Amino acid sequence: MSPRRLRRPAPTPVTDLQALRRRLGERVENRPAVYRMLDPEGRIIYVGKAKRLRTRLLTYFRAVYPDDKAARILYATHDIAWDYTPSEFSAYLGELRAIKRYRPQFNYRGNLTRRAVFIKVSRGPAPRVSAGETIGRDDARCYGPFRSLARTGEAVRTLNDLLGLRDCAATTPMLFSGQGDLFGSTRQAGCMRHEFGFCTGPCAGFVAELEYHRRLETALAFLEGRTIQPIDRVVSAMQEASLTDRFEVAARWREKFEHLEWLLAATSRARTAVDMLTFVYRDPGTYGDDRIYLVRQGVVRASFPDPTTPIEMEAFRAVVAAETARPDPQPGPLPLESVDEILLLMSWFRAHPDALRHTAPLADWLPDQSSSGGDTSKAGTTATLASKDLLTTISR
Repeated sequence: MSPRRLRRPAPTPVTDLQALRRRLGERVENRPAVYRMLDPEGRIIYVGKAKRLRTRLLTYFRAVYPDDKAARILYATHDIAWDYTPSEFSAYLGELRAIKRYRPQFNYRGNLTRRAVFIKVSRGPAPRVSAGETIGRDDARCYGPFRSLARTGEAVRTLNDLLGLRDCAATTPMLFSGQGDLFGSTRQAGCMRHEFGFCTGPCAGFVAELEYHRRLETALAFLEGRTIQPIDRVVSAMQEASLTDRFEVAARWREKFEHLEWLLAATSRARTAVDMLTFVYRDPGTYGDDRIYLVRQGVVRASFPDPTTPIEMEAFRAVVAAETARPDPQPGPLPLESVDEILLLMSWFRAHPDALRHTAPLADWLPDQSSSGGDTSKAGTTATLASKDLLTTISR
């Protein structure tokens, strides 16, 4: 037999899979739900969502061990619990929050695919600015999301080179000026970027800590749209090179200008995309159990059954009023604890553009707008006019 056809013997499942399958087939309905896989001690090892729960769960029993992740999860599962949800959207949201709460081992080990690119700022005495698809514990800030890792990385590299920020490994020891040894030993930067003038050399004591953080603040202000100083510097250098007939040098500065111009526009679009995810969303339930969500900057702040009576509407208006009374967040990095939820809402409305017809501005639900009562026929007009801009923004 060919080695390629050899399979590792499947281990003994922790429970009787045939009995579990029969129980699921008898009890589970084909409706949206969030389900949890439990080990023999009752610990949650996996959380999933389903638009049709019965169909989804039965697919686990057709998976092949060990090739399929579904089979590996099933063989470690002692029992399955589930909660029905009003709709597919609520199942997505419920799954995300359950994973964040329980941190099941198979959810964190099995799927490393990211849906977006971020610009990240690390912690530490000499923070790094970098582009990546994952956000780790060492990241203090992140901006985005962006679509192209290559283009984002190229633009960040240009910004780092211009401001002299390091891009070396996070584990590289830092030594600012004034922190050297008493014997004045020869210092040498850990890479050639310092020799080329692209790094201030915080690893070898060539820059003071205060000066490095001043340059870092300029980078953050640029990413947050508070300054265009890096572009001004590039334009000045490009013009000077052109006036002295150094056209090759001017062309290189022109390339840097294009990178920074793209980055400035991309960060602006990313902020706009998040800001536009602010509305009240009425989500039609699969079985008529509609729900209403208060969404602000891509995060669900509150959720209730769809208000239909005057008292319920008045209560929800009070919730909206309380939310809008809070100060608007200042332009800046994404909240690290909410990045996944922001991406989820972007993905949902990108994949379901018709859902935007069920949104209404928060102003339509404020108490002084009680005549509209959040009516979708009125609010839907506003949402329809904005939907094209929103979809264009979140799809870039």
